[in-house]
Amino acid sequence: MSNFFELKKNGTTVSTEITAGITTFFAMSYILFLNPQILSQTGMPAQAVFLAMIIASVTGTLIMGLFANVPYALAPGVGLQAFFTYTVVMSLGFTWQEGLALVFFCGVINIVITITKLRKMLITAIPNTIQLAISGGIGVFIAYLGLKNANIIQFSSDSSSIVSINGQAYNSAVTHFSHGVTSVVTGGGITPSMSMFNNPSVILALIGITLTIILQIKKVPASILIGIIVTTIIGIPMGVTNLHISDANSLGNSIEALKTTFLAAFSSKGMGSLFNDSHRLILVFMTILSFSLSDIFDSLGTFIGTGRRTGIFSAEDEKDLESNPGLSSKLDRALFADSIATGVGSLFGTSNITTYVESSAGIGAGGRTGLTSVTVAVLFLLSSFASPLLSVIPNAAIAPALIIVGIMMMSSFQEINWNSFEEAVPAFMASIFMAFCYNITYGIAAGFIFYCIVKLVTGKAKEVHPLIWIVSALFILNFTILAIA
Repeated sequence: MSNFFELKKNGTTVSTEITAGITTFFAMSYILFLNPQILSQTGMPAQAVFLAMIIASVTGTLIMGLFANVPYALAPGVGLQAFFTYTVVMSLGFTWQEGLALVFFCGVINIVITITKLRKMLITAIPNTIQLAISGGIGVFIAYLGLKNANIIQFSSDSSSIVSINGQAYNSAVTHFSHGVTSVVTGGGITPSMSMFNNPSVILALIGITLTIILQIKKVPASILIGIIVTTIIGIPMGVTNLHISDANSLGNSIEALKTTFLAAFSSKGMGSLFNDSHRLILVFMTILSFSLSDIFDSLGTFIGTGRRTGIFSAEDEKDLESNPGLSSKLDRALFADSIATGVGSLFGTSNITTYVESSAGIGAGGRTGLTSVTVAVLFLLSSFASPLLSVIPNAAIAPALIIVGIMMMSSFQEINWNSFEEAVPAFMASIFMAFCYNITYGIAAGFIFYCIVKLVTGKAKEVHPLIWIVSALFILNFTILAIA
């Protein structure tokens, strides 16, 4: 074991690596409850999502440890879960089966990008400012989701701003709807405001937010997981937490439910219908691109941000990443593990798998090799028996986790030069606008398009990589087709 993981070469021991793995697992274990609750909103069975997450996370993390020999753990990315649920399915109108097909294509494309010269092109094509803005923007988006899901924010609209009800143009003379009101679309007259604190669920969410923030500030290990558990317990006397545990949530039934999502990406409702509508072919392509960009730069940022200062990845590894195709360095192999895990996740029924920044907790505890990752994988496997607890955790306990994770992701904003208007405009569009329009793809599109506009107006059009011009043109074409259709 010592020779395989090169423990002496990396200045570590078996006990240190195992301790680091345990630290990383508990730092990121909140995802066990967060992932099924978010993705189940698309209609996917929560138990199936839970088991698919376990399988994909264990697979990716084992490859990370045994093939790349680096101390990183993988699981479904929170931002990419939100993208899958609220943008791809709820906003763009794809079915969850089609969404899984899109994730599968993303995994395949990321593998190709990782082992070919396309990787160098992609890294050099997209400006660092937009990469940082996308990461921070997803953080804003996630934090906003947390506030909304906690019902801390409410919305009101005057009647003149209502555009449609149940998909039909609004008519003030119609006051009765035979099947009730299922959807309302309003214009700019809708106004957000803070909810009144007279709802037990809202109060519990506020308690959870406050508690988790305190734990995070005090640097308590596994603070987010502790926040979820304690908030759930506090919700018992408040009548928010339902302690009924059904046999339907057992591991056996989770395995049975997995039949619903396993290979659903290749079913008639998945890949079979993804390319049937010619009007949305460009949308399909742009959505896959958005998945890929978010996934690659999310993981790459984690690797470089934590690996550079600890020596896990050397300057030579980074140089090889940008110049040499193939899997010649540890950084290459780590990105390859990330891409493989995304493909596996789509086959079983979960959104993109990504490298967790919480791996830095284990690195801080001394983790330097793949033995840390293997330890995390074993703990993920054991956690499969926790599936019955999924139905107990209320939304009010999950919302604080979304808010805290979102705040942490916004740290990338500090590296953007907001004093330069030329940088601030595309950064704003790729981040804040992303949250306002409730769509990660459209945020990325706006960032690219306005980056091109700024460079064109300032006479610096030659600085824009041809790939950015092409992608921006495709985004504009997609918006045009959607408007006409």
